[in-house]
Amino acid sequence: MDNSFILVDDDQDFLEILKGRLHRSGFQNVRTEDNPERAAALVEDGMGFDVALIDMTMPEMDGMTLLERIKAHSPKTECIMVTAVNEARVAVDCLKKGAYDYLVKPVQQEDLALAISRALEKKRLLDILDIEKSPTLPRLNRPEPFAPIITRSRNVMKVMKEAELHAASDAPLLITGESGTGKELLARAIHAASPRRRFTFTPVNMASLSPGLFEAEFFGHTKGAFTGAAAERAGYLAHTDKGTLFLDEIADLPFEMQGKLLRVLQDGEYMKLGASRQHKSDVRIIAATNQNVDVLLSRKSFRKDLYYRIRGGWLHLPPLRERRDDIPLLIGHFLKTYGRRTGADALDETAACILVEYDYPGNIRELAAILQSAVNLAQGGPIAREHLPDDLKKRSVAADCGNRAQDGDMAPLAEVEKRHILKVYAATGENKSQTARVLGIGLNTLRRKLKGYGQQA
Repeated sequence: MDNSFILVDDDQDFLEILKGRLHRSGFQNVRTEDNPERAAALVEDGMGFDVALIDMTMPEMDGMTLLERIKAHSPKTECIMVTAVNEARVAVDCLKKGAYDYLVKPVQQEDLALAISRALEKKRLLDILDIEKSPTLPRLNRPEPFAPIITRSRNVMKVMKEAELHAASDAPLLITGESGTGKELLARAIHAASPRRRFTFTPVNMASLSPGLFEAEFFGHTKGAFTGAAAERAGYLAHTDKGTLFLDEIADLPFEMQGKLLRVLQDGEYMKLGASRQHKSDVRIIAATNQNVDVLLSRKSFRKDLYYRIRGGWLHLPPLRERRDDIPLLIGHFLKTYGRRTGADALDETAACILVEYDYPGNIRELAAILQSAVNLAQGGPIAREHLPDDLKKRSVAADCGNRAQDGDMAPLAEVEKRHILKVYAATGENKSQTARVLGIGLNTLRRKLKGYGQQA
């Protein structure tokens, strides 16, 4: 998601200078207006901007009035006031009326970039808080990068919306969740939604880096840096320059190497093995772990300073058992994917019931593996109980499901899902809140489904 900016000043030359400085700082979606009335009209007509830079002294309308009009119609726009007079009283008045910051001309490149970055970070944090408060399902501004994530779970949709907001930032991110929940898939989506999307995404399994190889693989080495190094090698940092480095299973990184990683994150510099000069590191770090970080910190097996450095933002993916509404969707997706070669893209009803009701301790990865194996065993026919893993073959299913299957009846996944939801709904005495908790879906989702089934919702 590219942030949008509007610069308002009656001095056209100054506008061009500011626009150029924003472009050099990496902010491209910039609109300039030398008439404050036109700028106010744009916002009042519904055009949204993430940040507005407003000159305090303009002939048609003063900056304070424009600030008030923008905040009245677009309270989420962060406003930065620009003035030629450095007066504390004026600065305080601006902040009281909702301005985020106050800059004095001439505005230096570093001061401008810092003020913009801080304003965007504040806006992102407020937008993330709004996701929790909103009664409606969050919508993505650019859904394409997140298309590979198959879900209709409200909780996962909230995580994806937070991820989209974080994508615009360069701050490190930490993704947590059980093994198989799709942490790397989410990291790839964040990269694809970020300004770094044109550059490399490099996934690294930190558990695979031994102490002897960490520096050579991570930082690279020069020719002859150690025995057997016949050629220079670019490490992960150089290979991923301007891109995103995904550090999977970061909690498995040995303690002695965590300090070396921390220095890169703190200083933005590193040195190749055998080299005599520092190299700049321009990568966005996304880390992930399936472990409980609080437990690791209490055991002192993970450095607190590294944890606070990588947790510029935190995203948690729920396990599949807490998003049961997604199971039929994922079954359909994997059947379509794996069944292309053999034609085995159907389930008999018993197999469908078993798969829908299973808890999947290995999450989405386990579901995918089960279906890939079952498709191979079915050899073009419908997938039945005997094609499932041994532990699933032994599972009991609802009586109506088994009876229908014995009659040779086949049912679409949507029908199996409907029967399962209605069975749980009846078992809870038609208590919607309890049914939603048992099924691991949102209450609004349950109400929508019950309405579709002809039940009073």
